[in-house]
Amino acid sequence: MKISNFLISGLLGLLIAGALTTSARAEASPTNGLPRFSWERVPVMAHVGKTGDDFTPDELDFLAKHYDFLTIEKGQAFRKRGSTEAGIAEAARQIKQRNPGAKVLFYWNSFLDVPQYKAQNTFPTNGHLNDLEGKPVMVRKTVSTLDLSREDVRAWWTGVAAKAVTDGGCDGIFADALPQVTAPGKKNILGDEKYKALNDGLVTMLKDTQKKFGPEKIILFNGLRGPDGHQFLPFTSGAMIEHFGHFSGVGKEKMAEDIKGMQAAARTGKIVCMKGWPGFSWLDEDAMKKPHDDLLKLARERITFPLACFLVAAETNSFFCYTWGYRENQGAFDWYPEFDKPLGAPKGEAKRDGWKYRREFEHASVFVDLESETAKIDWK
Repeated sequence: MKISNFLISGLLGLLIAGALTTSARAEASPTNGLPRFSWERVPVMAHVGKTGDDFTPDELDFLAKHYDFLTIEKGQAFRKRGSTEAGIAEAARQIKQRNPGAKVLFYWNSFLDVPQYKAQNTFPTNGHLNDLEGKPVMVRKTVSTLDLSREDVRAWWTGVAAKAVTDGGCDGIFADALPQVTAPGKKNILGDEKYKALNDGLVTMLKDTQKKFGPEKIILFNGLRGPDGHQFLPFTSGAMIEHFGHFSGVGKEKMAEDIKGMQAAARTGKIVCMKGWPGFSWLDEDAMKKPHDDLLKLARERITFPLACFLVAAETNSFFCYTWGYRENQGAFDWYPEFDKPLGAPKGEAKRDGWKYRREFEHASVFVDLESETAKIDWK
């Protein structure tokens, strides 16, 4: 039976269109557990907690509309729910109800004894870390640390993480403070043997967590900086560089190292998130005395440099987070015009000349000078 050229052309057109649609859908909704990713706009993520009660409907609408990838933080929140765990679970449920494709992570500190969780009621007896003299290892003189060399402490930690996924509806965890475990200075106060046991315990804990909630769930850790951070990539889905250009990430050398580290991690297929700052944080007392509108104005004026640095380093599955803190009143519910501009895929890797970087995207040209901490993004 003869088939007309017109019909053949039409069928081919449908097949090609279907293939393109499938390809686009695959990029938007991966089946490997990773968050949706696209170069169409700046890929962003949210990291936010509450200081008082549940998120309001308007806040949930905002998060669900603007983000496909979120971490819900700890805090003095969710009091009506009775626990941080229940509050995060409800936030995840509400966000996913509004945006079924969203990936929501449960904040869970890997080393610090965070008191806002109901799980603290079942924490193992004497499970905190002590130094060589038997004194508690404290952070900021007020926060105890976890002895991850102990199997019962690890089992408790992984159990809470798994429950947040299996019962709480989260898509994985944000594991904070991993480099605090492996900091070289710990050796001096713990001794070589205990220090090694602590580090080995952390790796075992990450592996056990993934086993408990399955390979398609996310473990995103905080602390991708130097070898201490990169050593955890084989056991996790990816990492965040939290303090780019701020706190411990200040200076052209450290920013260049962060960009290089982000590029290396992202090119292995891992999730990589950059936490950018507007030059101030919730810890700056003088800045926090200013009205929110004044802080937002400054943040909008200063977004170009951290965003350009992110774009220089970004690869597939890279995300940008930009606030001056981690609570609802610290920039988490503010938006920026740059996030709505067409970006398009990169035309190649960034080109570096000393402390200067350039990179071309379909709809943007990016320039960064780390030495002068200036940048320019020409949106086409």
